[in-house]
Amino acid sequence: MSAALADMPETAAPATRKAIAPSKGGRPWTFYVLATLFGFYVIALYGPMFCIYVLSFQDIRGGLVFPMKGHSLHWFVDLFTQVRTGDVKGSFDRSIKLAVIVTVITVVVSFLAGLGFRKRFRGDTVVFYMMIGSLVAPGLVLGLGTGLLFQALGLNASWYTSALGAQLSWTLPFGVLVMFAVMSRFNHVWEEAAYDLGASRWQSIWLVMIPVLVPGIVAVALFGFTLSYDEFARSLQTAGSLNTLPLEIWSMTLNVTSPSLYALGTVTTIVSFIVIGASLGSIVLIQKRRGSSAKG
Repeated sequence: MSAALADMPETAAPATRKAIAPSKGGRPWTFYVLATLFGFYVIALYGPMFCIYVLSFQDIRGGLVFPMKGHSLHWFVDLFTQVRTGDVKGSFDRSIKLAVIVTVITVVVSFLAGLGFRKRFRGDTVVFYMMIGSLVAPGLVLGLGTGLLFQALGLNASWYTSALGAQLSWTLPFGVLVMFAVMSRFNHVWEEAAYDLGASRWQSIWLVMIPVLVPGIVAVALFGFTLSYDEFARSLQTAGSLNTLPLEIWSMTLNVTSPSLYALGTVTTIVSFIVIGASLGSIVLIQKRRGSSAKG
């Protein structure tokens, strides 16, 4: 009996190693089919973007199609200096300011809504569906209704009033839904422990809840910024006489036929990556500070 038990590990070990060892044979044909489909998907998704980026670095002889003619930064300079390309600098400035305002309001309101909906109250279902009801309405129709409302009230439409309201009807529902998902994973024991240690309501929010919920708050901020920065439908009838950047790009396609449009696409992509990098960097920095304070 003891001899049999002694032999068991020796016989079981090779079988276990054989079961977990990787297969030495070739991959199944389905792998290559799916890999090919995924490759075509990546090319179709990013190919047009890379074509725009490459064509934006042509010299003054360049056109809108391949082959490239020289290499320079001419069209980037032309983008912000030549009048014929439109008010790119002004529209870019307005879009950035509007996106920042929308982001701040979206983060604050979404966080307060997440706090308010932690407990059930009378009429909470009606309030919730009213908040997300604007997601159902087409953006162009909602923007048109906002513009007509301001006209009926005798107010002038502008990017910082009517366009702001129209875009908030688009960003707030997304921000609230994301914040609800984040709040559902928050452990209330941490908040109760803060109360037991003598923290006030605002101290528990500022010192306990916000540091824990920072990744979700940054996600809401990214939603608000990106949805506002490239919003076209809800801004078309509400921006007034001064265009935002998406409206300016649309107007440029009607009268500008030069690689300046490609340069503008490259610049906006760089701005988007800068915003994403800054957001991710803020999360990493806050997490490091939390880790160092916990060790201290």
